[in-house]
Amino acid sequence: MKKKLLLLSVLVIFSLVLGACAPKETEPVVEETEEMVEETEEMVEETEEVVVEETEEVVVEETEEVIEALPQGQELANAYAGMYDGTVVTMAGPFTDQDEVIFNDSIAPFEEATGIDIQYEGSKEFEANINIRLDGGDRPDIVDYPQPGLLLYAVEKGYAIDMNTLINPDWIKENYSEGLQKLATMEGPDGPIAAGIWARANGKSFVFYPKAKFEEYGYVVPTTWEEMMDLTAEIAADGDTPWCIGIESGAATGWTMTDWIEDVLLRVAPPEDYDAWITGDLPFDSPQVNLALDYIEEIWFNDDYVYGGRGAIPTISFGDAPLPMFEDPPQCWFNRQGNFVTSFFPEELVAGVDYDFFYFPPIDEEYGKPVLGAGDIYGVFADRPEVRAVIQYFSTGESLKLWVEQGGAILTHNDASLDWYSDPVTRGVAETLRNATTFRFDASDLMPGSVGAGTFWKYMTDYVSGTITREEALQQIDASWPE
Repeated sequence: MKKKLLLLSVLVIFSLVLGACAPKETEPVVEETEEMVEETEEMVEETEEVVVEETEEVVVEETEEVIEALPQGQELANAYAGMYDGTVVTMAGPFTDQDEVIFNDSIAPFEEATGIDIQYEGSKEFEANINIRLDGGDRPDIVDYPQPGLLLYAVEKGYAIDMNTLINPDWIKENYSEGLQKLATMEGPDGPIAAGIWARANGKSFVFYPKAKFEEYGYVVPTTWEEMMDLTAEIAADGDTPWCIGIESGAATGWTMTDWIEDVLLRVAPPEDYDAWITGDLPFDSPQVNLALDYIEEIWFNDDYVYGGRGAIPTISFGDAPLPMFEDPPQCWFNRQGNFVTSFFPEELVAGVDYDFFYFPPIDEEYGKPVLGAGDIYGVFADRPEVRAVIQYFSTGESLKLWVEQGGAILTHNDASLDWYSDPVTRGVAETLRNATTFRFDASDLMPGSVGAGTFWKYMTDYVSGTITREEALQQIDASWPE
């Protein structure tokens, strides 16, 4: 009996011992599991923080690199953001001496803002050397041509890059007149391209007059050819001489007459005929050129209309021709010339007060309001981001604003403010150029040199002098055209 009780007690104690021991074995498992869960949660939180931070950094970095394009193109915006800092863009052209200084001063703010170094190389032998450089592979990134004939050579060779691939085409259409866009369109090996963009320009389709006296006498500015001829007759009837004309210019005597022919031809024939005349496809002794001379003779060969009469025209320097306008009373009233002629006016005269100009009127409305002139056109020969940025900048008036403000430049850009011009006459010239329906370069500058700066000048001078007839002059020029 005692043995049974003892055995029972032992079993009870053993059961209590086991009961007491069981929790001690499971507790560590629970604690460890809870600790692992807590550590895992902490790691997840840390990972989430890292992912969020890294994601935020990536998003921020990508956002900073997205630069909104400017109207001219993406590269110009990138340049102002400093993306091309330290790059170099080479450029060649005819600017030398003071012109080169002013040009470099004009582009300095852009260089400072972008870090792009525009290295301009000016040469007085530019026209003679540029094609040799291009053919030899020594091609500047950008070339400033003083007239489009030289650029055409590079286009036909396939050297020039289409501006529509470098500048936003919509901007080109917006910032340049239709006439200038057409003049910059040239035929390359693969078809027509926008061969260049225009920079400075000057015009020749202007008639200067002594404004103060003009108003004092009650004369009204003509707007049509008929009105101009009526006013010419009125002034002559008043006993005065309407026109101041002189063509003497040393070895270049005669160019003033050739300018008149070019200007009038654009008013009596389509610009395509003018272009054909430049290349020799339209003869000098053609109905179109003869019609232009009919209009000119009506003024030039009427001794009552010209200061000194027809015979004096070849002996009067083109720079001296306008001076009688400023005598008191005026000895003549009109001088058709380029806007540069004001540099020959007496220094004390005030533009817009003592003198002004009117647009050389149209003859046939079909041909709109053409302007004869000259100007600089930029061609591009390398396609790199920094070059794109520079040519996009040159497509803005801002690129030459300083030159305008200092005088000596008229811009072709529509975004150039007319307020930049220092006097009302220059401002008016700029506005006339901007509104031209057709713009053409001086034909004699684009013809073969032996004609444009040779027989054209010579035989027109002889014709004005009366030593040969018109027919003889025109036939002689046609016969001189190189084969």
